[in-house]
Amino acid sequence: MKRLIVAIQFLTRLPTPRIASDAEDFAASIRWFPLVGLLIGGLIAAAAWLGMRIDLWTGALAALLAWVGVTGALHLDGLGDVADGVGAAHGDGSRLLAAMADPHVGSFGVVSIGLQLLAKLVLLHALLMVAPVWMIVPIPLAARIGPLVWARWLPALHDGLGARVAGAVRWRDVIGWALLLIGLSVAEPALLATLVLVPAWGWWLKRRIGGISGDGHGAGIELVETGLLLAVVCLRR
Repeated sequence: MKRLIVAIQFLTRLPTPRIASDAEDFAASIRWFPLVGLLIGGLIAAAAWLGMRIDLWTGALAALLAWVGVTGALHLDGLGDVADGVGAAHGDGSRLLAAMADPHVGSFGVVSIGLQLLAKLVLLHALLMVAPVWMIVPIPLAARIGPLVWARWLPALHDGLGARVAGAVRWRDVIGWALLLIGLSVAEPALLATLVLVPAWGWWLKRRIGGISGDGHGAGIELVETGLLLAVVCLRR
């Protein structure tokens, strides 16, 4: 359970017990990312349900605020960094990595984060119109299977998060969570879009950036979540 708590501490701003952990525990905590996603999804759905007591737009806004608040905008930061790097690179790989490492948010990052928040708000509203609110719950879970795949598949860009977790991911972890995802897709077939979205992001990272980093994981989680919201809405209409 220690590594689950470490995963909760890393991926959320939720209060947790103080525990002693080391680098090995941090790396192995990636195996629990999808379960933390389930927790995040439950809190988002609860916020949406409460907001829906007023109307659907309020429900969508409450869900979005919970999404950002619970995760501390961690993955949005990664999305902004990737956007800044790609926008500033102009085909120069070293410039791309330098821009991603810059702690300041550039114009490309601001635009990408704004568009991502807007997309999630609109898609959450659309989902609440066509699907039960509980359909939000498995989406963060499904998206957090992605880091296990990317860490196992892609080379690390530098000695950061991507490098630390790569050796901790086992294929049986990926297969186990994938089987759970397939089981959940019996209730909502749109979740199978994960099997396309996760490899697609990994392929783009490998082709455009050359590997994976913490920013790549964060951006991927954000984009897969948005893609899954869109898949649910399209399939339910």
